[in-house]
Amino acid sequence: MQELHRFTAAAVQAAPVYLDAAATVDKAVGLIEEAAGNGASLLVFPEVFVPGYPYWNWTMNPVQGSPWFERLYRASIDVPGPEVDALRAAARRHGVVLVIGVNERGAHSLGVLYNTMLTIGSDGELLGVHRKLVPTWAEKLTWTNGDASSLKVHRTAVGPLGVLACGENTNTLARFTLLAQGELVHAASYIALPVAPEDYDMADAIAVRTAAHSFEGKVFSVVACSTISPEIVDTIAGEDQDLRRMLGRPRSALSGVFGPDGRPVTKPLIDDEGIVYAEIDLAKCIQPKQMHDIVGHYNRFDIFQLHVDDRPRTPVTFSTDRHAAGIDTTTGTATGTTKEEA
Repeated sequence: MQELHRFTAAAVQAAPVYLDAAATVDKAVGLIEEAAGNGASLLVFPEVFVPGYPYWNWTMNPVQGSPWFERLYRASIDVPGPEVDALRAAARRHGVVLVIGVNERGAHSLGVLYNTMLTIGSDGELLGVHRKLVPTWAEKLTWTNGDASSLKVHRTAVGPLGVLACGENTNTLARFTLLAQGELVHAASYIALPVAPEDYDMADAIAVRTAAHSFEGKVFSVVACSTISPEIVDTIAGEDQDLRRMLGRPRSALSGVFGPDGRPVTKPLIDDEGIVYAEIDLAKCIQPKQMHDIVGHYNRFDIFQLHVDDRPRTPVTFSTDRHAAGIDTTTGTATGTTKEEA
């Protein structure tokens, strides 16, 4: 039987240093140190924490928002890259498993951005780079789709860990794919969304989705959401008082830890910056499974089947093995030659 760990989890609810990747990573490193000092072994940060969320997609028309897209692209990070190295070093130094959302620049095309969640082991190893499968609503103006090659559960120092970003936690099949790989700890990262329709309570929406996944899968969920800082309000709204009021709407963020009964392990944090700590005992996932195990006895795999195509999606597929032919698949040049020589 696999080891069932007991540990402290920490959900970070914080705002980035908006559109400044280096400063945001510095802030994250400080929060990692703080949480580790309080005994946390797993630390989950918000969606696209580095360097922030493209709120202009919701508040401007596409033409107005286009210069902001370039600004975000320039402020985003490469994976691997120096910002990732700093996060890996912090995880290794403090011995914590780390999940954090970033804006990742695509290596193959100038202008491609992914909504990416990094999973880093307690030894500093980059375990997973999960790109959001489907950007939600207005987000399609910014991010490119990910693929299922990263829809994996990682064996970490705290247990089998899966991650999804924001609206992906509404995708039943994506969640089932993680559960079917033995997920016991689920990391869900969100952004504060005061720009949603007026009847949409983001805090409730996060709680409902988190409780559903925990209850259905009999797992623990650690959910981390960003907040709206005065800096973000000033940057996005300027002197527009209506927009400033919209960005200040309450109940736009919720972070916490939910247990396999679907209930919060401790009181969630709403709207304010802070870190929510909770004790997780994975042995508590066993007994609830006797009633409903949707990846075991409480399913009918003879009549239900889920096929997941987990092949990486690339913009081009070559018929020949270009590595064997001595071709650098990144630049397209012959190995050992310069571009000019090729």
